[in-house]
Amino acid sequence: MVVSLKSTSLMRPASPDNLNPEAFMSTAESRIDPYQAVTNLIIEHLERGVVPWRCPWQREVGIPRNFHTGKTYNGVNVLLLGLRHMASPYWLTFRQAQERGGHVRRGEHGARIIKVGNPKSPDDENSDQPTQQRRKSNYLRGYTVFNATQIEGIEFPPLPNIPQLCPHERIQAAEQIVSEMQLPPTIKEGMTTAACYRMTTDTVHIPALAAFESAETFYNTLFHELIHASGHADRLNRESLIKHDGFGGKVYSQEELVAEMGAAFLCMECHIVNDSHEKSAAYLQSWLDVLRVTDHKRWIIQAASHAGKATAFILNRATRSDEDDHAKTDT
Repeated sequence: MVVSLKSTSLMRPASPDNLNPEAFMSTAESRIDPYQAVTNLIIEHLERGVVPWRCPWQREVGIPRNFHTGKTYNGVNVLLLGLRHMASPYWLTFRQAQERGGHVRRGEHGARIIKVGNPKSPDDENSDQPTQQRRKSNYLRGYTVFNATQIEGIEFPPLPNIPQLCPHERIQAAEQIVSEMQLPPTIKEGMTTAACYRMTTDTVHIPALAAFESAETFYNTLFHELIHASGHADRLNRESLIKHDGFGGKVYSQEELVAEMGAAFLCMECHIVNDSHEKSAAYLQSWLDVLRVTDHKRWIIQAASHAGKATAFILNRATRSDEDDHAKTDT
């Protein structure tokens, strides 16, 4: 079996009447299916020519995190917050800002994120609802958070010192990621003119480095195939890889979205940003066609969660996802 390489907003303006998230969540808008709302937002950006998973966060700012808990956001929330292009990595809910003695400036726009709730974790750090009002079963719910730049009365840390890598250092960082992958597949370079991952032999096939327009493009492609490889039964045992249904199939397309996002996450780790050819009309249209299908509304959230896990596996990092439970739901 061969896996080949292929190439209405969640935000709401804050006003005196809706700045309080509890009031916001009581509106008709709060009853919109979170899966569909996230998908609508991604489609909106694709229609503008923006590929959200190609810039999941700004290199200069770092991965978004909740300032109150100190935890980084994961999965699709990295995309949702990255799309806001805010100048600080720190975010708080309306109530968290109040608890710390601050307040959200009047007229600011909150960013909508999602959180899985379940009986084992009723004290959701992103929730502004009283515990007794939360549903006692697994659910997916949207919350509003505000960036540090939108909040007054709280002293936030300065921006983290994120080193800017030169081209040579970026390639070295990419090489290190590949060489340090746990349980790596066999990589065969220069023996084919097309890139692919073969699950039956657990091998990644990729054209020679000289065949690519740049070393960055080579590693972006290699990362894509390594994300596929991470789903092997001996690694993450990812269903969208294991139950491959052929080129153009539903499961195939799901796995391609995981690989696209995962490759982008790995590229960001080594400061590689390859998005020029990915913004082609054909590439954008291919994903628009897939994501506009009503039955595919869960794909973005699930793919982002799986991509995060695959990235963490390749980087030998522990993973914690905001969407772990919902990555397992049926599509």
